[in-house]
Amino acid sequence: MAWRTSPLSVTLGYLVEIKNQESKIIDLENVARKNFEFGKVRAEYGRAAWEYLEKALGLIKAKKADCLVTCPINKEALKLAGCDCRGHTGYIAEYFKVKDEVMMLFNRKFRVSLVTRHIPLKDVPRFLSKEKIFKTVLGTAKGLTSLFGIKHPKIAVCGLNPHASDNGAIGDEEKRSIIPALKKAKDRGILASGPYPADTLFSKAGEFDCMLAMYHDQGLIPLKLSGFKDAVNVTLGLPFVRTSPAHGTAFDIAGKNAASAESLIQAIKTALQCAQNLRKA
Repeated sequence: MAWRTSPLSVTLGYLVEIKNQESKIIDLENVARKNFEFGKVRAEYGRAAWEYLEKALGLIKAKKADCLVTCPINKEALKLAGCDCRGHTGYIAEYFKVKDEVMMLFNRKFRVSLVTRHIPLKDVPRFLSKEKIFKTVLGTAKGLTSLFGIKHPKIAVCGLNPHASDNGAIGDEEKRSIIPALKKAKDRGILASGPYPADTLFSKAGEFDCMLAMYHDQGLIPLKLSGFKDAVNVTLGLPFVRTSPAHGTAFDIAGKNAASAESLIQAIKTALQCAQNLRKA
């Protein structure tokens, strides 16, 4: 979904109400209606999803839309279609030649940014360089200001190891990469603190504007346990606003009228509000 934001307002219900402008549905007619089935992984469906994304990105690039809301995609279907891609976020950043994009998710209780995203857990330590962590802190701080209007955001950074390594007793990633990255961020005037033990930090979420997790599950397990249905994914660092629901394709309930639209609704509302904030920034 891609929209111009100025004539739009979001209702409190399940619909997006568009004022002073028609709602335009673009049908690329790239899925055969005959033999269509819900919840199936097929190359045709993966290819169609990617073609719709390309169309939306083209609208953004041509400045015919201000914000983008993407829905879940099935990575297996993409692979069958010949698309070697780990997901929306990295591809969108590459499309717009953005190098230091940040994936941030939030619900009604807290926000969390991820230093690493969709990589095997065994590879996480070697991706945690001082510069990578610093750029994630910096991108998070800038995004919280430009998209959410938080002038001096407070960011809490998780350690990688249990107990944030206990001063080097359990691994050295904190001392080698995380602490130097935090020092560099503080020298830039960013209100970043840590590294904190991840198993206790999220219980103090109300004290910070955002937490920074070293890897996917470290940040998203607590987020989804504390409020999954209304969680939203935001990509920071792009020249426009991009959001998405925080859930996946859920093919097991596709076509059964059992899915909740709440996360998508929140993603739409967030996109519109962030686009307005970005204009004022």
